[in-house]
Amino acid sequence: MSEEQTNFHRAGVIGWPIEHSKSPILHNYWLEKYGIEGSYEKIAVQPDMLADGFQHLIKKGYAGWNLTIPHKEAAVPLMDSLDPAAERIGAVNTVVVDEEGKLKGYNTDGYGFLKNLQNSIPEWEPKSCTALVLGAGGAARAAVDALAQNGVSRIYIMARNVNKAEKLAEDLATEKCPISAYEWGENPELFETVSLLVNATPLGMEGNEDAPDLTVIRHLPKDTAIVYDLVYTPLETDLLERAKKRGLKTVTGIGMLAYQAVPGFSYWFGQRPEVTEELLNLLT
Repeated sequence: MSEEQTNFHRAGVIGWPIEHSKSPILHNYWLEKYGIEGSYEKIAVQPDMLADGFQHLIKKGYAGWNLTIPHKEAAVPLMDSLDPAAERIGAVNTVVVDEEGKLKGYNTDGYGFLKNLQNSIPEWEPKSCTALVLGAGGAARAAVDALAQNGVSRIYIMARNVNKAEKLAEDLATEKCPISAYEWGENPELFETVSLLVNATPLGMEGNEDAPDLTVIRHLPKDTAIVYDLVYTPLETDLLERAKKRGLKTVTGIGMLAYQAVPGFSYWFGQRPEVTEELLNLLT
């Protein structure tokens, strides 16, 4: 094998379906920007073929890959090792193949969630923050874990499946950060006590008619509250539009997508990439 070939690194994103993924836009932008010889592509793998798919990519010499719906949780038992975040969250979104063909699974969603929040609202202070997270799925787990691990004082979870929310709270609470779970719509007075509202549900996405009751944001503290919507299609969701009209600070979800990709690119291609306004505009 020539030196040129050994310096060419391959990566991609695995999902089913996969057509919707914006990850190739990110990684191919960085490959071109930093002049790196490599490739990043969409890889469609059916759920029942995931283990075989991984082995195929290892044999093809891939440096690693991202995982999206529906593979993040199913990949966990297929890893040879996990980083602490992936263990706590119970899901993998980034896989690195070592020199022996062993797989290490990472979860960088929480990292992306937190970096986007810090970049969008630099004055945000976790120690003085009480957060309310809407939803109890994978995105919610990543957000709750990031907040709990980084010193937020208290977290409430509100979800339609209260059992799932209670399990999330039990799994991710820390000594310094208690977490309480509630059914969707229960205890609306909670909104009056929080400084960060996170929508970690698909409600509000384009084509999703099952919209939440957005009027609840009128209860948020007007001077201090931040509204963070992980949905990025559309970029300005109804929730964020209403929050802006009330004068609340808002954070869109597109930055989380960009920042969660940074560690994987660094592992695979040996360059720590920057998230720039140009890149964020490209994604939207």
